Amino acid sequence: MTADAANAAQAPATDPETRGRRDPQAGPPPGILAVVFTALFLAGLVLSTLLAGGDAFPSPFGSTDTVTSYFRDHTGAVRASGALQFAASVPLAIYAATVSARLHKLGVRAPGATIALAGGVLASAFLACSGLVTWVLSRPGVAGQPEAVRALQYLAFGLGGPAHVVLLGLLVAGIAVPGLLAGLLPRALAVAGLAVAAVAELSTLVLLADGAALLLPVARFAGLLWLIAAGFLLPRRRVRTEG
Repeated sequence: MTADAANAAQAPATDPETRGRRDPQAGPPPGILAVVFTALFLAGLVLSTLLAGGDAFPSPFGSTDTVTSYFRDHTGAVRASGALQFAASVPLAIYAATVSARLHKLGVRAPGATIALAGGVLASAFLACSGLVTWVLSRPGVAGQPEAVRALQYLAFGLGGPAHVVLLGLLVAGIAVPGLLAGLLPRALAVAGLAVAAVAELSTLVLLADGAALLLPVARFAGLLWLIAAGFLLPRRRVRTEG
């Protein structure tokens, strides 16, 4: 009777037809999560620009007068930007957890799965913090203090710029390396992921040279596209061929 119970317990896991229909522990589709994350992030950029009457979010390297006038005159745009950045951090964290669990399920025992989880969770946390600091910049009384505005904008930029992008690069690398070595992703996509991760890590140079800020949008938007593609192409389970 014990043997029968054991066989019955193993049946759902070994029955290919049952597994092919649905895996209740697979989690949400990572490709969809990446699309939601990207949509919320881009919505923050677009909506804030529309609410500001077409004025782009100011660079932290711009003049103090330009920066303070923007935050003083466009509090609604700043609030929307901060709120949507914060909202975008949620599907990113879920994406990292889902992909890490899937890599483990696919038999990845190397550090890649854990690196993806750590990078994604930290990237999500930094983005959430950046959104909250941006929200603070929209509060009454803050925009009237130029020194506070400059300090808070630098903090929001540091959190949502180099900190977020560098850790997003770790998420990409944590998926791309096992995706390449274990053949879980198309080779071209995995190699592209390694390139994106390298650019993301190089964006650390922004902390030393303002001109390196050009690396941030390249790594960020290439990373968003890569995460969407990897989310849809990463298999749910490994296909074994009979020899």
